[in-house]
Amino acid sequence: MMKLWKQTYSYTFLLPAAIVYTIIFLIPTALSFFFSLTRWTLSDWEFIGLENFVTFFQESSLSIGFKNTLIYALVTCVAKVVLGLLLGTFLTSKIKTKGYLQSVLFFPTLVSTIAVGVAFSTMMHPTQGVINQALQAIGITGPDWLGNTKLALLSVAFVDVWKGVGFATVIFVAGILSIPEEYYEALQIDGGSAWNKFWNIIVPLSRPAMNSVIILSFIGGLRSFDLIWAMTKGGPGFTTDVIASIIYKQYQGGFYGLATAGNVILFLFVSLLAFPLSLYLNRKEVSL
Repeated sequence: MMKLWKQTYSYTFLLPAAIVYTIIFLIPTALSFFFSLTRWTLSDWEFIGLENFVTFFQESSLSIGFKNTLIYALVTCVAKVVLGLLLGTFLTSKIKTKGYLQSVLFFPTLVSTIAVGVAFSTMMHPTQGVINQALQAIGITGPDWLGNTKLALLSVAFVDVWKGVGFATVIFVAGILSIPEEYYEALQIDGGSAWNKFWNIIVPLSRPAMNSVIILSFIGGLRSFDLIWAMTKGGPGFTTDVIASIIYKQYQGGFYGLATAGNVILFLFVSLLAFPLSLYLNRKEVSL
């Protein structure tokens, strides 16, 4: 009886978190799956089965959206991992200003994504933007960063990396600082170089931090919308449309059931990519 009481007592501490999780995540998720099977407005709904899903997959720009979503997620994820690791290694070295530099790197993460998008849209203007004016001052004619169909998506991805690399760097800094000093001392005794320290100690033993950055950056890239919409609204044409922007356009058109079905598809798409990736990375993790 006493054992049962202790178990029940301990589980009661999980109850508040379970209630919040149910209200904020489980119930809205269940409702989203239900309303994706309906044609609904704010005052009425009609059950139509899988019709919304069939219509959504017939969207003319959907193939472009899937391709752009994957490209954007891969580019931003790889860039944040590589730059975050290099910056994290630099900021954990013996430099006097590392506290200040960490603050500078992390600051863009705190700024509103919409504000960043608007600011960089102005800076990337083909004729009046400060970036092209700076290039013109050294004799280089800058491109139309957001109007060129080949550059627009990569230009937005660059801004995403600029904004998010500080967060990745902080995670890497924490991971690198958790590596026991004994490894560095052993390398020093063996006469290892700075490259040996980076490649043989920091890279493998900061794997937990790297896994976190990969998962967070990849999922964030797959779900990205606000920065893309603020800078290009999916243009020029459909060249920077991602799945989330296609869904938003459906909401704008008043096709709420169709847009809800799109959100369900996006949820399943992200889950099907993120969960296997997470399992694979966790199996490769190095233990200290």
